[in-house]
Amino acid sequence: MTISIEWAEKYRPHSLSEVVGNKKAVDELRTWVGEWLHGVPKKRAVILQGQAGIGKTSAAHALAKDYGWEVIELNASDQRTASVIERIAGSASKMRTLSGTKRLIILDEADNLHGTTDRGGARAIGDIIKKTNQPIVLIANDLYGLTSTLRTLCQEIKFHAVQSRSMVPALKNICRNEGIMCGVGVIENIAENAGGDMRSAVNDLQAVALGRNEINIEDIATSPRDTKESIFKVLAMIFRGTDAQKALDATYGLDENPEDLVHWIDENLPVQYGTGGNNNIGIDVDISNGFEYLSHADMYLGRVKKRQNYRMWRYAGVLMTCGAVVAKTHVHDGFTRYQPPSFWRRLGQLRAKRNMRDNIASRIGEHCYESMRYARTDLTSMYSLMLKNEQYAIDTAVNLNLNLDELAYMTGSKRVTKKLQGIFDQAQSIIAETASGDVEFFAAPAVARSGKSDSQVSFDSIPNITETSDSTGTTIAATKNDKKETAAKVSVSKKRRPDKPQKTLFDF
Repeated sequence: MTISIEWAEKYRPHSLSEVVGNKKAVDELRTWVGEWLHGVPKKRAVILQGQAGIGKTSAAHALAKDYGWEVIELNASDQRTASVIERIAGSASKMRTLSGTKRLIILDEADNLHGTTDRGGARAIGDIIKKTNQPIVLIANDLYGLTSTLRTLCQEIKFHAVQSRSMVPALKNICRNEGIMCGVGVIENIAENAGGDMRSAVNDLQAVALGRNEINIEDIATSPRDTKESIFKVLAMIFRGTDAQKALDATYGLDENPEDLVHWIDENLPVQYGTGGNNNIGIDVDISNGFEYLSHADMYLGRVKKRQNYRMWRYAGVLMTCGAVVAKTHVHDGFTRYQPPSFWRRLGQLRAKRNMRDNIASRIGEHCYESMRYARTDLTSMYSLMLKNEQYAIDTAVNLNLNLDELAYMTGSKRVTKKLQGIFDQAQSIIAETASGDVEFFAAPAVARSGKSDSQVSFDSIPNITETSDSTGTTIAATKNDKKETAAKVSVSKKRRPDKPQKTLFDF
């Protein structure tokens, strides 16, 4: 038997009705499409999220085929910088097709926009979603790999792992089309070993059937797949469970190293253990015990960095996981939402502030003809003082061309006040007037001569100058033109004043 194409691609669903499992997610997707058919919906994009191989990308392409929409797709193999996304997805989101149908924009693996190759991609996607006239589908394995801004702009549709009983009819249909006879329990065994991954089940079936017309249970050599545990399931085992060994085993299947896991536990431990316990001395015993174990785990993590001995990760993992389990005196009731580490969010905010600081320092250095480093360390504080002074604030904002966020940062304000808004508005009006005045400055002045207005000055119009000397030896300049024309030229030259020099820090 010759295999010309992968079965996972050959039997990809061509309609939403052919998507295996996830009926609720498919219905939500159809509802969202119905809103597009009657105009532009409130949520112009959707996020299809769930583990790999459960039909998210197939559902997006099947959707386009059902409604005859053109597809524009960007995946992880493409460069997805801000310029690329704006050029491809941005233009596609604003223009209709020649036939007048919609254009479906699919961004696969949207949670993997990282590194310099995708610099600015997430921000560009957010800007496109706000202005798009075409439907956009984002596909992500990890919902929290997307920025909070993108999540609020999109409708979230959750795809769950495909149950084995839903896989069996689809796998049997593939065997029927390929002319393969299957023994008792073969299809069921392949479906159970797939771990909810429909694509893997099809690939396993193709691998077992390679070179055979009949497969039996003994021909199956595949084993259950190692599935990645969700961080939220692991946290539930830690904070809600009582089996320390089971919680520790769950962390081995987690796509997080101990240095990241300790931040998750640190963020959620006081919220999870904040109720109940012995509060006689004002300190929750469960919280104090839990953080005691975390502090010991953090000591081992510090030794890993210092000595580069990563075998100590095992001790840190045991202390932070098993320690948090045994620290609680009882299982706390009620539901609390697990939050991602705020430490990571603060790092992102600090990075944005550092970029703003360096950008301002660069303009200050250019303005004062100094290096950015010297401007950042010595001059920025002086310009901040001038921005707080009403006499110099507007001129400083004009010279540095500061926006509202930069004005708030320089003045130390936590929010944009009416005073800062007034300074910004006046500065922008001055910048606009200066820009319009620069255009006239480079235009050649019109000189009235014999009732004509010349826009260009030629050498023929320059009067011939002859030199004579008087009795005292003083040189006298005379022209062949009359004295009135000479006086007119002198008055014109007096009106031409040089451009006002740039103000520096020392002019204030």
